[in-house]
Amino acid sequence: MKKCLILGLGLILPYSLPARAQQTNSAPPAPAVSAPALGVAANPGGNDPNANNSSAADAENPADNRMLTPPPVSGQAYPVLLTSEERSNFLRGGVVFSTAYSDNVLSSASARPLSDISYSIWPTIALDQTRARLHWTLSYAPGFTFYQRITSRNEADENLSLLLQYRLSPHVTVTLNDGLQKSSNVFNQPGEGLAGAVSGSDLGANNSIIAPLADRLGNSGNAGISYQFSANDMLGAGGTFTNLHYSNPSQVPGLYDSATRGGLGFFSHRLAQQHYIGVTYQYQELLSYPAAGSNLTTTNAALFFYTYYPSRTFSLSFFGGPQYFNQGAQYVSPAQPAVAGLQAWKPAAGASLNWQGLHSAFALSYAHSVSGGGGLVGAVELDSANASLRQQLSRNLGASLGGGYFNNGVLSLASQGGHSFTGSASLQRQVGEHFNAQAGYTRIHQTYTVFSATPDTNREWISVAYQFARPLGR
Repeated sequence: MKKCLILGLGLILPYSLPARAQQTNSAPPAPAVSAPALGVAANPGGNDPNANNSSAADAENPADNRMLTPPPVSGQAYPVLLTSEERSNFLRGGVVFSTAYSDNVLSSASARPLSDISYSIWPTIALDQTRARLHWTLSYAPGFTFYQRITSRNEADENLSLLLQYRLSPHVTVTLNDGLQKSSNVFNQPGEGLAGAVSGSDLGANNSIIAPLADRLGNSGNAGISYQFSANDMLGAGGTFTNLHYSNPSQVPGLYDSATRGGLGFFSHRLAQQHYIGVTYQYQELLSYPAAGSNLTTTNAALFFYTYYPSRTFSLSFFGGPQYFNQGAQYVSPAQPAVAGLQAWKPAAGASLNWQGLHSAFALSYAHSVSGGGGLVGAVELDSANASLRQQLSRNLGASLGGGYFNNGVLSLASQGGHSFTGSASLQRQVGEHFNAQAGYTRIHQTYTVFSATPDTNREWISVAYQFARPLGR
């Protein structure tokens, strides 16, 4: 596989142009399809570059001076597209072929790791359409993965996401989205080389616990509404849910099914075209389902936020405030008595930065809050830091970097917690109008008790994709 990786890089690098980076005329590769980030009212302009979706555009068009929904309350993931790639009203599709070498393809139940080579095929299709009052996207990518040695791990995957934004009136926007992912390997997605999603808030699922290989089904969704009732004031509300289900619990001893449910309301005030302040109230129910019973933790938080928009493609946000959690009795196993619950106040805070340029895109975030366990036995006090970078190196050559650090302290059960680190790097080479080649490396390091028998994971991969894009009538 190392020879294959060297060969793949050899195919990519000679085609790079020595000239400075410039905008490519070919369509960008179809994006990875995954469960959308949880959020409420989204940007009413969507990703349409012709939409009035920025403070800068608002300043140029005062008659249509719609407010943005700041990242601390929108919950949407920052885009990793370059501004030269932003398009709407397109039908995109294609197929991705990939091969990967991993030094750890067994589950956390295994006594020792085993390396293997896998082969995957991913048909992809995505619709993105914008109208005067409606913006919707639909993405679907089924996948099929075959292992060279451990054929019992062969799998069929599903990735489906839907986002709908509808402006009921010039100042009222409704957002609905839902995402479904069925897989036995967190790496198995059609666009793993692209930098990962980074959010500007503490909303959403805790995806930092990564089972090396386990059949699982994840679903997340939300509904929200925002109302701009004056030139510089907005109200919003919404509800979210996530579900995580492991089809074969024997593959992940120490990990459990989990779910989150919650709602929020917020008030946002625009001090000037570039400055937003506000407050939000959040309520959550965080559940996990060990064999001995259900573990429930509820949280209530009042958070203040500030966002600075110096331009359409740059934002800097901060949020913080008190968070109160109430935890019931916590079960670990039928053989152990339940651990007494507890109640306490905790600080919640975070910061994020996002910048999109013609040839570069960067996102960075940090958050501290009480969150769902993401498969651990109960709710956790979570510290998370994420970063992603996209860079166009030349007309047809691009690179991406992504990484994250996560520390999960299980409330009432400190011995069940731990920390993890993920990192990835890749090169993307556009070959003609319809073909794209990628090569990359990913590493995962985890120190959780449930993974004590399984060491770190290192993965090298190569993929070749055919894609097309067709404009849709406006």
